[in-house]
Amino acid sequence: MTEIRRSWRRTGAFIAVASAGALGVGLSAAPAIAHTPVWSVTCDEVSVDLTAYSPTKDNTVTITVDGKDLLPAKTFKGEFHDKLDLPEHSEEVTVRLIVKAGDDDKFSRDETKTAPVCEDDSTPSPSPSTTPPSPTPSESSPAPSATPSTSAPATSAPATPSAQPSTDAPGGGLAETGGSSATPLIAGAAALVIVAGGGIMWAARKRRSAQH
Repeated sequence: MTEIRRSWRRTGAFIAVASAGALGVGLSAAPAIAHTPVWSVTCDEVSVDLTAYSPTKDNTVTITVDGKDLLPAKTFKGEFHDKLDLPEHSEEVTVRLIVKAGDDDKFSRDETKTAPVCEDDSTPSPSPSTTPPSPTPSESSPAPSATPSTSAPATSAPATPSAQPSTDAPGGGLAETGGSSATPLIAGAAALVIVAGGGIMWAARKRRSAQH
């Protein structure tokens, strides 16, 4: 009988020790899966993801940049997710995350990270050489045609003088260079005068010779 009681006592002690160990493992594992703050910082943005916080008590989160509030203290329950744009900066800035857990202060966080300067995409690239490229034969001035143009430049034709100047002007105009209808008559009269003169001379000579 005594042996049986001892056996039960040993079994009970073993169960108690195992239960206590299991409870201890569970308690130690609980913080590992609860109150998970995850956040990241880039040159222009802060991303915050807080999960597994107390769903019944108030938790608060605050984000500052170089001591200035980017996200004033905000209360949440259970979890919190947000993305915030950083102000423009020409040098590195310090971003601080403060999380206060409502169930136990040991789950609170106070961490800082550095935001780098964003590269300026608007910086103009080096301008290419401004020297214009040499023109190709097709772009240069057209070469003169090998065949000379057969079309002579138009020139003003000299005015053709009138063959018979106008005689309408008083006092006469220029001398008439062409013939007129009176020319044959004048020539015939002159011929008659010459013939008559010749006849007179011949008669006079004959008369003289007859007197001698």
